[in-house]
Amino acid sequence: MFETRLDRVREAMATADVDALLLSVGPDLPWMIGYEAMPLERLTMLVVTRDTEPTLVLPSFEVPRVVDRPGVFAVQGWGETEDPVELVAARLDASAGGGTIAIGDHTWSRFLVALQHRLPDRKWVSSQTVVGDLRAVKEPHELDRLAAAASGVDRVAAALQGGEIPLIGRTEAEVSAELGRRILAEGHAKVNFAIVAAGENAASPHHHPGDRVIKPGEVVLCDFGGTTSEPHGEPGYCSDITRCVYTGQPPAEFLEQFDVLADAQRMAVEAATVGSAAASVDAVARSRLADADMDQWFLHRLGHGIGVEAHEDPYLVDGNQEPLSAGNVFSVEPGFYIADKWGARIEDIVACTADGPRSLNQADHALAIVEA
Repeated sequence: MFETRLDRVREAMATADVDALLLSVGPDLPWMIGYEAMPLERLTMLVVTRDTEPTLVLPSFEVPRVVDRPGVFAVQGWGETEDPVELVAARLDASAGGGTIAIGDHTWSRFLVALQHRLPDRKWVSSQTVVGDLRAVKEPHELDRLAAAASGVDRVAAALQGGEIPLIGRTEAEVSAELGRRILAEGHAKVNFAIVAAGENAASPHHHPGDRVIKPGEVVLCDFGGTTSEPHGEPGYCSDITRCVYTGQPPAEFLEQFDVLADAQRMAVEAATVGSAAASVDAVARSRLADADMDQWFLHRLGHGIGVEAHEDPYLVDGNQEPLSAGNVFSVEPGFYIADKWGARIEDIVACTADGPRSLNQADHALAIVEA
């Protein structure tokens, strides 16, 4: 797998006329070689050129954490009195190329500035020039990992919808913590987020769960996901789902609005076909909400790509005319948010395939009525 990725990266470097690729903290590095750099003030950086063996430069005491992958990369540890920026620059100096350097988007600025000072004649571009399209089109085994992650949070959502997770009388933070425990129990290595927003708090798309006590007769919006644990040092893959429940019988107005939302979400999923512009899928959901005069309450883009990173390309948003490709995986999550009143969102992770859109999440989309 990693050998194939290296070949594809080098092909992309040649196409983009990039001579070297530098990856540090962030998702590109584990995707490329299966190693995740710790966010330290000590530099870890993979140096990839077109004509030399890739080298992972990192603190010597971090070397034992590296899974050896012969034929993919070599390891160069550096001691506390050495200058890692100089070691990286020296490897670039030794390369036949090096005119244009692509550097990871998450690289700390202190290291980028130091490298630019040491290599003043180089042209610098984002790593997305090289790896963006490669990461956006998932390989078959990546689709399998994402589907497994989605199944895990589906089971958590089913427990929520079935009343297995008590709500009334508990704080949002307490319910959030339980969602997190269940995500880990479903095979995830870490919880990325567990939004729980009750009543008027559901009108804030990224509400932070706090000490607000959940009461009878209100909506509870739950948006949660994590990153899976994978064997052999392979990178984990992310999950993300949003479902809403109501603690008692909802008012007719909310039910009508939620039905429109469910229509918008379903129609957008169906529109996410190969070749469709990302913006056009966003427009489908927005148009259905506009039919009911609800589009002014849809405050964000329709969706984001997902993989080893919770948010990545492609983005389903107005203005993005890039066509969807088979292998793209993204969220489809329209919502409505009425300040000081209520809100709702429905979110699935969807894979774009040659046979049509495939929803990886299968949890019930209906508004669950719970009394617990």
